[in-house]
Amino acid sequence: MQIEVKGTPLPVAICNLAPGESIITEKGAMSWMTPNLQMETKGGGIGKMFSRALQGEAMFQNVYTAVGSPGMIAMGSSFPGDIMVVDVATMPIIAQKSAFLASEVTVVNELFFRKKLTAGFFGGEGFVMQKFSGTGKVILEIDGSVMMYQLAAGQSMLVDTGCLAAMEGSVTMEIETVKGLGNKLFGGEGFFNTKVTGPGKIWLQTMPVSNLATLIAGFIPGKS
Repeated sequence: MQIEVKGTPLPVAICNLAPGESIITEKGAMSWMTPNLQMETKGGGIGKMFSRALQGEAMFQNVYTAVGSPGMIAMGSSFPGDIMVVDVATMPIIAQKSAFLASEVTVVNELFFRKKLTAGFFGGEGFVMQKFSGTGKVILEIDGSVMMYQLAAGQSMLVDTGCLAAMEGSVTMEIETVKGLGNKLFGGEGFFNTKVTGPGKIWLQTMPVSNLATLIAGFIPGKS
């Protein structure tokens, strides 16, 4: 499968499928496609449907298959930002809720629970995340622009809550309290930061949708 990402600030992932090849997409993700793509909507059983609901995704997904000849399908982003394509064959990827846009059928999508409750309650990314493993490529939506960093073993970075979009499965995460009462109350950065430690890649997003919602609320009468 060949995947190309085009356009800003609302990008689109254009996927070219070989005859008989299939792709799984989030419900409603398709923007345009060739007529020879056959769609089938699947739930995958109560357990998988409930798992997707906890991940912030639709309970049903669509599977598109190229029938008889090569086909093409395009999936647009639902929020201004980036679309990221990651091959999970070498390392599982852990991503924020609602990040999934599409994947090859060989990619396994599972719930990922934070081992430490504090990381889930105060980390900004939520207690429940998504884990992608198996083989093939997964397509993820990122809020705002995305920046990738490669952390060496033992190397750490402090991340503002909500800005951690995804990380390789080898990266560990914990929550650190902002030092100093004055800094907590008047610094505008909140009480907690997320600390990620390598080895592995991390992907950071510049404008979490929750931050944008808070910013817009300040301009709505009666909501500030």
